[in-house]
Amino acid sequence: MNEQYKVSSNPHIRSRVTTNGIMLAVIIALMPATGFGIYNFGPRVISVLLVTIASTVLTEYLYGLYRKKTTVTDLSAVVTGLLLALNLPVTIPLWMAALGGVFAILVVKMLFGGLGQNFMNPALAARCFLLISFPKAMSGFECDAYTGATPLTALKEGGTVNVMDMVIGRTAGTIGETSVIALVIGACLLILFGVIDLRIPGSYIVTFILFVGIFGKRGFDPAYLSAQLAGGGLMLGAFFMATDYVTRPITVKGQYIYGIFLGLMTGIFRMYGPGAEGVSYAIILGNLLVPLIEKVTKPTAFGYERGGKHHEK
Repeated sequence: MNEQYKVSSNPHIRSRVTTNGIMLAVIIALMPATGFGIYNFGPRVISVLLVTIASTVLTEYLYGLYRKKTTVTDLSAVVTGLLLALNLPVTIPLWMAALGGVFAILVVKMLFGGLGQNFMNPALAARCFLLISFPKAMSGFECDAYTGATPLTALKEGGTVNVMDMVIGRTAGTIGETSVIALVIGACLLILFGVIDLRIPGSYIVTFILFVGIFGKRGFDPAYLSAQLAGGGLMLGAFFMATDYVTRPITVKGQYIYGIFLGLMTGIFRMYGPGAEGVSYAIILGNLLVPLIEKVTKPTAFGYERGGKHHEK
């Protein structure tokens, strides 16, 4: 029996799915929220978008020139810049938006090895960096379209909110977080494109609802729960950032554990923290725990017992 086998280095199984294709799908899915942000807050949104995307793309391009390895064509820098802009208030000074873009790409992504090596979501890390460095600018949601506190802040202070306005998006907030309708449309597109599934966002949202219902001091009041779901960056974070391929667990059990952890942490931050939000910090903390989650949920290899001991018959 003379059979010749071609031996080559891994990977041995290839897919037609490319990084460019995935990133393009994410960009398309973010267009409803982006378009509504422009409609809701006015033309200055375009300036913020252009600055964040330009800063992320240019930073990655210049770093690629320095390392003599260009990766800017994979569109991941565009996605980072777009997500960062959607997580910023429309009133943010443009130089701060640019600084956030540089931080996201240079510090969080490229210095750790580039796409696939970053240990946390670059856009959310940049948002947290800006929140810590410039809290006043990052919490200033008063603009020509809206004045006063955000709906979540009003809820935390014991006030009432218009849930329908929150679902549609006629409220103050960051550029991309206000319209639940636009975000759900984008999430449906991601699911139809096969980019994400419902393991992480589903377990995240269900856990958060249960936590708020039990510990929110208002029980399972539908209006209150709806406002909590529609307010802040929960939908944006659950579908577009918690599902990031690089910073989420790769095991199925791990993804459920990850989603449950995010729901618990978001509930703790919102119910007991000093601020009204919590999605960004919850996801960043979840990113840091991903290696541990993957370690405890890693399937046992064939022929071995759990714990690594070889099994012989």
